[in-house]
Amino acid sequence: MSDLCFMTVGELSRLIRQRDVSVREVMDAHLAQIDRVNPRVNAIVTYLPDEGRKQADQADQRLAKGEIPGPLFGLPVAHKDLVVTRGIRTTWGSPIYRDFIPDQDALIVERLRRAGAITIGKTNTPEFGAGSQTFNPVFGATLNPYDVTKTCGGSSGGAAVALACGMLPIADGSDMGGSLRNPASFCNVVGFRTTAGRVPRWPALNGWGNLSVEGPMARTVIDVALLLSVMAGPDARCPLSLPDPGTNFLQPLERNFTGTRIAFSKDFGGLPVDVRVTTALEAGKPAFEAIGCIVEETQPAFTEADEVFKVLRAFSFASTYADLFRTHRNQMKDTVVWNIEEGLALNALQVGQAEIKRTALYQRMIRFMDTYPFMVFPVTQVPPFDVTVPYITEIEGVVMDTYIDWMRSCYYISVTGMPAIAVPCGFTPEGLPVGLQIVGRPQDEMGVLQLAYAFEQATRTGKRRPPAAE
Repeated sequence: MSDLCFMTVGELSRLIRQRDVSVREVMDAHLAQIDRVNPRVNAIVTYLPDEGRKQADQADQRLAKGEIPGPLFGLPVAHKDLVVTRGIRTTWGSPIYRDFIPDQDALIVERLRRAGAITIGKTNTPEFGAGSQTFNPVFGATLNPYDVTKTCGGSSGGAAVALACGMLPIADGSDMGGSLRNPASFCNVVGFRTTAGRVPRWPALNGWGNLSVEGPMARTVIDVALLLSVMAGPDARCPLSLPDPGTNFLQPLERNFTGTRIAFSKDFGGLPVDVRVTTALEAGKPAFEAIGCIVEETQPAFTEADEVFKVLRAFSFASTYADLFRTHRNQMKDTVVWNIEEGLALNALQVGQAEIKRTALYQRMIRFMDTYPFMVFPVTQVPPFDVTVPYITEIEGVVMDTYIDWMRSCYYISVTGMPAIAVPCGFTPEGLPVGLQIVGRPQDEMGVLQLAYAFEQATRTGKRRPPAAE
């Protein structure tokens, strides 16, 4: 039964469709894995096993009556605890919402359910998703399954750990400054930050906001592509939603990359990066050459990307949480308070100038990518660190000024709007996972998936299971 927990989505779906295994058997296997492993890592924080079994039995009955199953039929899923779920507690990792139960589903929840997935709970996240380290005063910390003394990253940390440990075959997440990519890197799974609007966000206070996106996570690139095919597609409730149908991502991922030029940079042209990360990246470089790519060590100029991100992030925090800040400041963690205050101190000129500088950065990027259709960077500047440390304050002797500075390697890409995927690359001498991120041209999610798939097939790094799951 435990073998079911580490199969791909395609394998599980085929077994269910052919009636070689029942949905209830798939559900029971995953629930048993959760019961055995979750107490060690604290990834799934609101847990609904009885509802999962009930819905699994109903799915088997529908299958017996000849119902044509959807692409995720019978697969268990737990949604990130920033995503509203009708009738299921959603806390945002905050004591303010400790007992909040929404009366509606988010759009991605609607789409996964329509595709046949069965919701069995919620995955842990930092308070309001702030910071790439998953801990909060409601549920505590989620631990890295490769070393439970280390962080799993964040903010989609619970999702990444649940995947790595075989507790879920698929998961959703969100990403403003790296929250899909960072935990994927720290947990040896795959997380995809797509173009804003590729996965429509609803409900959303600011439907026009494009710094934060929602997206898929899984253990393999092909499973991420399948999940994206369900999540993506237009929806009138989201003003930024792209018109392309999600079924576009069901195309084959095999592609000939002979002669494709790739810009490879282990430090973005000067960011401090832990030597264990750069060593793992260098070890992964020959895999791109082996599949025919022309790899050149270069990168575009990310001038002012740091300033742009910090201004727009602060603006977003102030816009979203100002009212809550006035009434519940004493129940918010210090970094959230700081980020809101930074936003409230901004003026219109600062926000406008940030958008102008962001536009200039985008133009530099697309000119650079005329020559290099793909770029490869580190996902994170450090490997997984001590879980009792809230955030990194120094890298290779360079002091980090804020709680997000250590995530520049992710948020530099966020402000460009380019699609970026984190895939397993290697391990540190201590056995901690290291991922790399592949960045593609605007809206070229398919190309990014194809290159990530080729790299994954050449390296097979994602096959290594964490000790906590054994």
